[in-house]
Amino acid sequence: MPKLTNIIDKSTAAVAINKTLKPGKPFALKEVRIHLSGAGGAGNLTITVSNSRSSAYNHVLKTQDMTSVTDLVWQPDNPMEFNEYDSIVVAWANASTRTYGLDIVYDV
Repeated sequence: MPKLTNIIDKSTAAVAINKTLKPGKPFALKEVRIHLSGAGGAGNLTITVSNSRSSAYNHVLKTQDMTSVTDLVWQPDNPMEFNEYDSIVVAWANASTRTYGLDIVYDV
């Protein structure tokens, strides 16, 4: 079990979201939060796992239609554990160029 340190990776902009979290050591994903400056727009936000050793381990954790969303908080039922080859990717086209604040909360 990873040691609990509750790290928050923050990012903000008004462009497409393509954020990759890659701690490079075992970690536990606790939460993903996003706030938009206005109701989203067309398209789905996706949260995926990408494994640098084999795409066989890549999978979608969450998909969210952002059309009417201004705030999204996603928490797995329990912290999800990953190894040093895994990264978390949060992606959304943000065609309406909403300013966003994105937090990825994890432990190492």
